[in-house]
Amino acid sequence: MTLQQNLDRAATLALPGLAVIDGKLVPAQSGKTFPNTTPRDGTVLNQVAECGPADIDAAVKAARASFEDGRWRGKPPREKKKIMFRLAELMERDFEDLALMETLDMGKPIRDSRGFDIASAVNSIRWYAEALDKVYGEVATTPAERLSFIVREPLGVVGAIIPWNFPLHMACWKVGPALAAGNSIVLKPAEQSPLTALKLGELALEAGVPPGVLNVVPGFGESAGQALARHMDVDLIAFTGSGEVGRKLMVYAGESNLKRVSLELGGKSPQIVFADAENLDEAADAAAWGIFFNQGEVCNAASRLLVEASIKDAFVEKVLARAGAYMPGDPLDPASTAGALVTEGQMKRVLSYVDVAQKEGAKLSLGGKRVRAESGGYYVEPTVFDNVLNTHTLAREEVFGPVLGVIAFKDEDEAVRIANDTVYGLASGLWTANISRAHRVSRKLRSGLVWINGWDACDITVPFGGAKQSGFGRDRSLHALEKYTELKGISVTYKV
Repeated sequence: MTLQQNLDRAATLALPGLAVIDGKLVPAQSGKTFPNTTPRDGTVLNQVAECGPADIDAAVKAARASFEDGRWRGKPPREKKKIMFRLAELMERDFEDLALMETLDMGKPIRDSRGFDIASAVNSIRWYAEALDKVYGEVATTPAERLSFIVREPLGVVGAIIPWNFPLHMACWKVGPALAAGNSIVLKPAEQSPLTALKLGELALEAGVPPGVLNVVPGFGESAGQALARHMDVDLIAFTGSGEVGRKLMVYAGESNLKRVSLELGGKSPQIVFADAENLDEAADAAAWGIFFNQGEVCNAASRLLVEASIKDAFVEKVLARAGAYMPGDPLDPASTAGALVTEGQMKRVLSYVDVAQKEGAKLSLGGKRVRAESGGYYVEPTVFDNVLNTHTLAREEVFGPVLGVIAFKDEDEAVRIANDTVYGLASGLWTANISRAHRVSRKLRSGLVWINGWDACDITVPFGGAKQSGFGRDRSLHALEKYTELKGISVTYKV
């Protein structure tokens, strides 16, 4: 579609604003709403139900009732699979509307919403539908008079709190395996981008997911999010977001019912380029894409670029030459490769890191300014700092914007030391033609994911999650099912 066609379709788009609780579309019990603003131009898209503790309680009660009476978990696997496949089909039917909602809500380019976000969300639902009857129990080694076996059972009520950077994609990373495992869910989308999660709740009902099994409750973190995390009848909080909020969720869980907590909290991911890399042009492509994709609002963004000193200056020139391809444009323009930051506050936060980096002595090689201010939206140009030290704020804290810091290293040992010298441990990558070095360094890097001669080069079959202060628990792959299930051992004694 052209820009004008996207504008025309967006103007007639029916935007969801009501919560989905116990199979019904309902306003907040208080009657409150909040304005949902698009970062594209700063205008209000629609009013969304501002749900609070009372609404969370109603959603949890609906989820608990649906779990206890077995209307979902008790269905035969074939029936659950059929319904989840139908949900994926409905998402494909409404593909264009979902993509437009994602772009309007979050500011990302429509080409990414179509080419990655919505397609990946559909794939997640379909993949876990396929997986739900492929997980088997175990039989233990026991004496002849006893049969012991181990089964996986659904946990119960899952509270899922998702971020604003990949709203539907992240929702389906949690909803897919949670449903496949037989749980009931209360989903709290980020207040900055609630539209596609609300639409997902509506489509789930249309697909045949029973009332109460998937509830979607929009609202603010300090009210709706905290109420969900403190609720005494929630069995798990599955969260993707900031470390600050993750710490609070652990406190809330401890102060309530000791519910389980799964956290994916972002990172300060290093991409390491050795002088012996086979293709420095490919590495430069990955260095630019790794930080500028999705405006840098990616938990595993390659925000630290570590380059061997002997090639550093020449390699940085390659990266700078590619950065211009990510100059922000209108998110609804299919030609745009970068869009707006999610809020004005996020834009100001990113620009504040630019100021700090300059004051601390890093060299601003590219960008560093707001652009397209006349649009009313929140755009920052691709920004590159050279001569960054790993002690600089830019190298220590997660910026969550299109800002790259380049750090030189002299040898392999120093590269590993710098890469690991962070409180985070989500992802890392390295470029080398030396197979021994590739294996050696990958084992030394302390992160949940390591990519060799590629960046973000994996798919749903590989678990996603981190080490250290990047959190614990895994999304994606069959391993994601582990956190949504309880192991139970059953032993039968009989006469031989």
